[in-house]
Amino acid sequence: MKTLLAFDTATERMSIALAAGGEVRVHEAAGGAQASAALIPAIVELLGKAGVALEQVDAIAFGRGPGAFTGLRTACSVAQGLAFGAGKPVLPVDTLLTVAEDARVGEHAQRWWIAMDARMDEIYAAHYAFDHGRWSTLVAPMLVTPDMLNERWRAEPAQAVAGSALAVFGERLRTGGARRNPEAAPHARAMLPLAQRLWEDGGAVDAAQALPLYVRDKVAQTTTERDAARLARQPDMPEGAR
Repeated sequence: MKTLLAFDTATERMSIALAAGGEVRVHEAAGGAQASAALIPAIVELLGKAGVALEQVDAIAFGRGPGAFTGLRTACSVAQGLAFGAGKPVLPVDTLLTVAEDARVGEHAQRWWIAMDARMDEIYAAHYAFDHGRWSTLVAPMLVTPDMLNERWRAEPAQAVAGSALAVFGERLRTGGARRNPEAAPHARAMLPLAQRLWEDGGAVDAAQALPLYVRDKVAQTTTERDAARLARQPDMPEGAR
């Protein structure tokens, strides 16, 4: 494996991994608003513990989304800054594909729907297939409501589903007999083999192309919209208790 630095800040967790000298080092911490200030110091610390200079890294992989707006901007800007400074290429990795790789380890399912909480009563979803040691995208990352995803699964039952939306939406997501992995997340350790494959396939690009993948144009809700979304998540609660 090449010497690769990988990180994802698309969720509430900040995840960093370094593959160097046949070893993998990982750093995980709180993300969200904290990631913008904590990401670079954490990367520097991880490189220091491994005795690796940034100039020795072959490429910088980052989770390009979809995910939280601030988190994606943080990952892209840090990837750009580090890559420009060290003269290295970047490897943009779909965050939902990293979740799929995290879910796949130790499982036999070859088709994975990924469903990550997107807030605002919506879900980031994608469908991937793993065959002969590599992933292919069956349905590209998209923004959907629980009802839209259920409708899709009624027409074509899911084999396996992973991601945070399983825990957030609970029984509102009708996965049927599909395997469920609500714990799968975009851990940077899982990003490393994806980045390695992307490198081998010639997917390394110039630092200027460290760009986010957005599937949502609207990033804020009105008070009325927030209240409606909250009520939709609690359909059985008595009116007075809401």
